[in-house]
Amino acid sequence: MAFRSAGSSFSLLLSVGCFFLVAHLNAAESVDANLRALQEQNRQLQAQILAQQRTIEALGAKMDTVLGASERHDRELQRLQDKDAPSTERVSAADGNRNRTVRISGEAGLAFFRTGSAGQFPNSEFRVDEAKLFFEAPVRRDTYIFVGLDIALRETNEEFFHLGELYVDFENVSALWGQERVANLRVGRFNIPFGTEYLRRNVFDNPLISHSLADIWGIDEGIELYGAIHGLSYVLAVQNGGRKLLRDFNSDKAVVGRLGYSPRPWLEASVSAMRTGEIMVVGDSLTEVWFGNGFFRALGNSATTQKFASRLLEAEMKASWKKGHTIATIGSVRFDDDDRNFDNRRRLSYFTLEGVQSLTDDLYAAVRFSRIDAPKGYPLVGWGDFGNYFFRSPLTEYLHRTSIGLGYRLGEPLVVKVEYTFEDGRLITGARRNNEDLLSTEVAMKF
Repeated sequence: MAFRSAGSSFSLLLSVGCFFLVAHLNAAESVDANLRALQEQNRQLQAQILAQQRTIEALGAKMDTVLGASERHDRELQRLQDKDAPSTERVSAADGNRNRTVRISGEAGLAFFRTGSAGQFPNSEFRVDEAKLFFEAPVRRDTYIFVGLDIALRETNEEFFHLGELYVDFENVSALWGQERVANLRVGRFNIPFGTEYLRRNVFDNPLISHSLADIWGIDEGIELYGAIHGLSYVLAVQNGGRKLLRDFNSDKAVVGRLGYSPRPWLEASVSAMRTGEIMVVGDSLTEVWFGNGFFRALGNSATTQKFASRLLEAEMKASWKKGHTIATIGSVRFDDDDRNFDNRRRLSYFTLEGVQSLTDDLYAAVRFSRIDAPKGYPLVGWGDFGNYFFRSPLTEYLHRTSIGLGYRLGEPLVVKVEYTFEDGRLITGARRNNEDLLSTEVAMKF
């Protein structure tokens, strides 16, 4: 019985051991199967990751190509921009004659002017102060034609169309010798590039309605070289000098130059020089350059005077901040004519101080003080009656102007301005110039 009992126990133990051995072997096979399954999943996952990486790299290459083309296009547009062109945008020019685009823009000012009894507008006048149209089109790559039509100008007393600027721009000429934007060439009829007020004197960019007393500007025929190098900008022009549009009565030409430098983003400085060239009294009569709300003209009698000339020098500095700017300008003029009977040499000086400050996002205030000193006298018009102070009155010894105004921006292309200008001076006889103050309002717009 004991032996049978022991055998039974041994058989039970053997059965249990076999059970656990089989279970262990089955578990090992299951683990191996799971490991193989995991390895297969891992291999598939790595293949998927590799395929995705290749797809990403392909997409990245395509994006680089697209972005590179976009960047080149942006650089091309930027390279074609011309900051001297008024209210226009440069557009890419297609090679040859295909896909030419004409850009049309314009500006206008609708004003009310009232001066004292000795001023230009004693009758409280509503007027079209300025109206201009601009046309610009590419001729070929880096070559543009620009045409300006002056429909109405404050400085004229005629109700006829006038030709403004008309020129061809040959941009980036310096690329011919491997220098980008160093030299550009302009040929035709264009702004006299003296100082910088002429760049901002239009009805929309001018913060006030009036201009400075000197207000040197003009449009003349000639050739101009401009560009930038080593942080300096430059302009050099040779122009006719005389007032006539279709003729020049003296081979001596006007030469104008300006050198600009911006040592900081908020600070700009420039120096300008000009000689008008010899202007013939009979034929040219007047210079093309505008000064003191008039022109340079001979002081001697036409019977004893054949020609005259002026030389100008000016320095300017502009400091800007987030909501405003200030500009200081100082200059001098040397004038002479060849009158056989009198010494008409003159040494004139002038300066301008301007400040603009935004009061809100849309409202701003502006003030400008300017003065011209002319020892021994010169025909200075200012806001006085043109016919009187330019031709008949005794010469003016000095003239000063203080302009105070507000402007409200009704959206980007529309500004409403109001201004009061105090103007006073003295003639060489000692008589005071008064009753020339100006009250003005204006709606300025562009498109």
